[in-house]
Amino acid sequence: MNIEVLAARLDRLESRLAIEALISTYANAFDRMDADLLQQIWHEDSILDLPGFGAAGSRSEIMPMAEQSWRQMPHMHHWMANPLIQIEGDTAAGTVAANCLFHDVEQGPVQVSGLYHDRFERRNGQWKFVSRRFELHYLTPLKGWVPIAGSEPFKSP
Repeated sequence: MNIEVLAARLDRLESRLAIEALISTYANAFDRMDADLLQQIWHEDSILDLPGFGAAGSRSEIMPMAEQSWRQMPHMHHWMANPLIQIEGDTAAGTVAANCLFHDVEQGPVQVSGLYHDRFERRNGQWKFVSRRFELHYLTPLKGWVPIAGSEPFKSP
């Protein structure tokens, strides 16, 4: 195997790891309410479309949208699974399943499930989101569900 083939294989592996890290960082940034971390994963012209939760047409619009989500749902727990990622040079597309447990200030505990449709680009050697759109499969209020232990117990509405 020649060096160019090995370099291309290594680039695909490193790209996949970088993209998977973006997916995990998104979940962690929302769950921890970490605006600095969230801002780092988007190109300036990126879009985020969360039907029923909001939409933003740039990184600068994503941040106020996230802050509004944090006020409405001060406890979030995202689980991302089954990423399917197709990489073509400096662009990539993929889907990832999501299951989320939120505590909405009006509805109380809510479970949300769906599929993220993502596009990524590598610019100046760095992979970031270009777009992320959520396809909602279901939103289920969990009336009467109250954790009895944990580091940040939910408060009943």
